[in-house]
Amino acid sequence: MSQQTTTTKPGLYRTISAWIMIVIGALMLIGGVVAWFAVSANLRVENMTVPGDASSNAGKSVAGPMTAWSMQTTIHKHALAATDGLTYAELGESVNAAKEEFGDDSPEAAAAQGLRNTAMNASFLRGSLFTSILAFGVSALAAGTGVIGVLGGAALLPRKEDEAKALEA
Repeated sequence: MSQQTTTTKPGLYRTISAWIMIVIGALMLIGGVVAWFAVSANLRVENMTVPGDASSNAGKSVAGPMTAWSMQTTIHKHALAATDGLTYAELGESVNAAKEEFGDDSPEAAAAQGLRNTAMNASFLRGSLFTSILAFGVSALAAGTGVIGVLGGAALLPRKEDEAKALEA
């Protein structure tokens, strides 16, 4: 009986794996960078500027994760100042109390509901800014993972010296 063996080019599977890593890494890097700039562009369209009383980034256009964070913090501060430190959930009790004491259509109930609407709008704005901040983080993660994929794939590519040594063996 004769034994038949097949040989493959040294490092073929390693080379294929390396190129797959490089291509997927490059796509992730490109996707991450595109996502970062898309989120930034969409924030810029809103023409938001961090207020002067912000703890950081005052006067800057909201276009990145740090300015978005500063903006949401300032919105929260202003909302609490407008509502005497009460949150949207806490203001529900105030609205109900005003309606019970003064009637559903009373100016006091309307004022309490107005404060609750202010808190609600602030919460929605902050939630939207938090979503942008999260999107920046995910896009940075994708881009960073893409860089690691490209570098890892490049490191796996066989070198001419490696192929020569494999053929000699």
